Formats: sequence, C-alpha cells, structure tokens
Amino acid sequence: MNVITVIVRVLVGLIFVVAGVFAFVFTNPPPLPGMAGAFNDAFVHSHWSMFVGAAQFTAGVLLLANRYVTIALIILAGFLYNSLAFHVTMMPVGLFFAIPVMVLWAFLCWRNRASFAALAAGVNVSGGSGGLSPDRSR
Repeated sequence: MNVITVIVRVLVGLIFVVAGVFAFVFTNPPPLPGMAGAFNDAFVHSHWSMFVGAAQFTAGVLLLANRYVTIALIILAGFLYNSLAFHVTMMPVGLFFAIPVMVLWAFLCWRNRASFAALAAGVNVSGGSGGLSPDRSR
C-alpha cells in the first residue's frame, strides 16, 4: 500500500505542478462557452489565475518533495472543491477530470489521516495555549 500511496502522491503533485505552471504559460486561454466563459474571463483577466497557479504549484512541489504533505492537502482541498463546483454548475464536461483528481486527493487524505487528527480534535500540538485550551478560570 505504501507504493500505491507514493505513486498517487507523485501523480497528484505532478498534476498540480503542471496546473500551476499553466497559469503562467497560458495567459490567454481559448474562450469557453456560456457562463463558464464569463467566469474564466474574469478569472484570467484579473490575474487571479496566477495567484491560484502559484498556490497550486507550491502545493504540488510540496507533495513531490514529500514535505508538509498535510499542509499541501489542506491547500488543495479548496481548489478541488472550487473545481468540482465549477464543473458541476458551469461546465459538466470537465467532471471526467475533476472527479478522479478528487478521488486521488481523498485517498491521500485517508492515508495521512493521522496527521489530521490534531486538527479534527482541536488539540494544540505546539505546547502553548494558542487559544485552543478551554478557559478554566470561570
């Protein structure tokens, strides 16, 4: 199972490194029909796509380097949710790519679930209070 996890981690990392680079290389993508086109125009012409591309590239590099994998998976959660929402509501033809990537991401989250345990339990692992411990003075 560890070999499969490494293969999936590298595959997802490569997908997002390439997606991040595309935001800088293809600054004038082909027009899309309908509402998806209007959304894409605003996304590209406001240069928001470069911000998203930089974050995707960074998360992909973290996955490829096998460093801060939990943080990379958390960063990618927002992109994957937005990608899924975009394809469900505006461009269903793209679901053939969004759903498999979401499944690969979910597999990585499951394999790294121990790293998410502290987040889910609200445990402060830094040693300081950080506002996470209950106020016992009352």
